[in-house]
Amino acid sequence: MTSSRVILSFSALLAFSLPSWAASLSINGLKGEELTNLEVYLSSISKDEYSTDLRFRARVESMATESLNALGYYNPIISSRVDEGKDELIVTIDQGNPVRIKELDIQLLGEANEDEDFKNIIRNSPLKLGVKLNHGQYDSLKSSIRNLALQKGYFDADYKVSRLEVAPSKNQAFIRLHFDSGIRYHFGATSINGSQIDEERVRSLQPFEESKPYQATQVGEFNQNLSNTDWFSSVFVEPELSYLGKGREIPMKVSLAPQSKNKIETGLGYSTDVGVRGSVKWSKPWVNSRGHSFDSSVSLSVPEQTVTAGYNIPLKDVLNDYYRLQFGMKILDNRDTESVETNLSVERHWLLDGGWHRTAYVRYLYERFTQGLQDDTSQFLLPGVTYTRTRVRGGAMPTWGDKQSITLEYGDPAVLSETRVVRLLAGTTFIRSAGKNHRGIFRLDGGANFPDEFESLPPSLRFFAGGDNSIRGYGYESVSPTDDSGALTGAKYIVTSSLEYQYRVTGNWWGAVFYDIGDAFNDTPEWHDGAGVGIRWVSPVGPIRFDFAWGLHESAKDDFRIHFSLGPDL
Repeated sequence: MTSSRVILSFSALLAFSLPSWAASLSINGLKGEELTNLEVYLSSISKDEYSTDLRFRARVESMATESLNALGYYNPIISSRVDEGKDELIVTIDQGNPVRIKELDIQLLGEANEDEDFKNIIRNSPLKLGVKLNHGQYDSLKSSIRNLALQKGYFDADYKVSRLEVAPSKNQAFIRLHFDSGIRYHFGATSINGSQIDEERVRSLQPFEESKPYQATQVGEFNQNLSNTDWFSSVFVEPELSYLGKGREIPMKVSLAPQSKNKIETGLGYSTDVGVRGSVKWSKPWVNSRGHSFDSSVSLSVPEQTVTAGYNIPLKDVLNDYYRLQFGMKILDNRDTESVETNLSVERHWLLDGGWHRTAYVRYLYERFTQGLQDDTSQFLLPGVTYTRTRVRGGAMPTWGDKQSITLEYGDPAVLSETRVVRLLAGTTFIRSAGKNHRGIFRLDGGANFPDEFESLPPSLRFFAGGDNSIRGYGYESVSPTDDSGALTGAKYIVTSSLEYQYRVTGNWWGAVFYDIGDAFNDTPEWHDGAGVGIRWVSPVGPIRFDFAWGLHESAKDDFRIHFSLGPDL
């Protein structure tokens, strides 16, 4: 008796512990769009639920019918059988003849009847007489008309008739859409509440005019413009819909809350160029009711300590047209360079057509320095102009983008400069993608000094190559001509370029291979090149780059460097 109970218990244990294998499912007779749509429907069923029983067969046949109905097939012939040997359910489908549109009655009532945007939506819809019915196209047309009405201020709009009828026995469909838009509302008076900035300044950011037709895109633009000033902690722009039916013009309401008068940020980072770097930033997003702002920062690392402060004075175009006063001081002790650099500048900023940002400025530079064997002090008054443009699509790891910049500066001994000099700096970067997993980045940067006396230029005006954002595989600013003692002197000219390919390994992780080349030189370049592999991670604080690079020039033979940096590609 005892042994029998043991055997039964052991058998029961095996029965409950053995895995149960789900059946497989095969679909025959469909292809293309019809097969893809059925697969979407079936994806709601876990493969663990696959079976060959009657209940599962009925479920699959029902889904097949629904998926084909959605694409205009109302008379499919569906059969199923079970392959017992393979524990497989085989479903065979003959989709039959499609339902075609026999009647298409689309009417625009109200002021939308004269609106070309509505007519274009209907004209471009794939719904035509005689074409195969597609429920998704019908729903899309309905939604597009309704959404356009909301975007353009037809707030009273509604469908008077919205009907899709199908006669399966005749394979015919009848569509009737009668859309009454009512009137199109216009922008009314704008009220502004909660602003600490002069109302005139706030209104200058408004892209629409009173009594002009309503556009949701312009409301969004106004909201974005206000947010971009950093004057406000919250921004909300909305039409006052309680005024609907009381006239054509609808008032606009702007609700604002002041930004904190003082903002402090601290940071701790690391790059192989300067090692550990700590920073403190203090800013005043608004100093007064005219919207002036102030910003400052202190950044400390072993080779470099910087202090900057700036004051912005917005003009008529608050976001893009402004004056900036800036002061900066940098203490540098790196390789063969020791310097104390002081800059004071007055800048005028504009936004030009095509997205170009122009900055005209005058800066005063005073620098005490030791560069190799040279120990000197110099000053320069440098008027200049900079043009920059950045275009990007695709978030933290853009799928497409480019950036161009060009700067021209001039110094003259007749006006506080040690020597006559013309300086030209330019750069371009391109990002292109193939699909979601492949990215390519090309960068080309260059600079040139044309001085009467090169020795009068301080280190900050000379060129050095090498480092995280220059030629990887070489130390930070380690590439330049040398003096008689072998110390770096800086150069008149610089050219660097990089070509990089990136592949998405998984999620936010990418792998990279790259090749860099360039030189800082006085007469003829002696090209220094480097190559390597890297890792890219789109972290919560921005893209992080981690590179393993080898310098290929004779001066860096067998030299291996790790480069680490944080920040966007553009």
